[in-house]
Amino acid sequence: MRGFIWAICLLCLPLHALALEETAAVKVAPLLKTDKSWNGKSLAYPAGDAEITGLMIEIAPGGETGWHLHPVPSFGVILEGTLEVALKDGQTRRFQAGEAIAEVVDTLHNGRNIGTTPVRIVVFYAGAGGKALTDKEP
Repeated sequence: MRGFIWAICLLCLPLHALALEETAAVKVAPLLKTDKSWNGKSLAYPAGDAEITGLMIEIAPGGETGWHLHPVPSFGVILEGTLEVALKDGQTRRFQAGEAIAEVVDTLHNGRNIGTTPVRIVVFYAGAGGKALTDKEP
């Protein structure tokens, strides 16, 4: 698992900044490279001292995150399960195991496990020291 987390961290870097060269022994497979979240909005970094946070999130079958927003850019990889994310405007998208997501920023959304097994997601936030990663719906 530790090796997987390091691989994800390396993939957070721009592709031209990767220190690893692909060889017969080392394979590099980009998961995501984007300047927009999944709903098409441009990503922007917050002001302040940079702080990167990585979380492993598990959602039980039928479980929901509750309506919330992220004031900072983040991206994740679905390790297991099927996650449906809904926006307040009715827009929804389903993500399967193996898919990478650039999460929506400053947009209320709710994640729901629509499968029969837990959803496991590793998520990395590009935040700023002292700034919340998630705010619940008021």
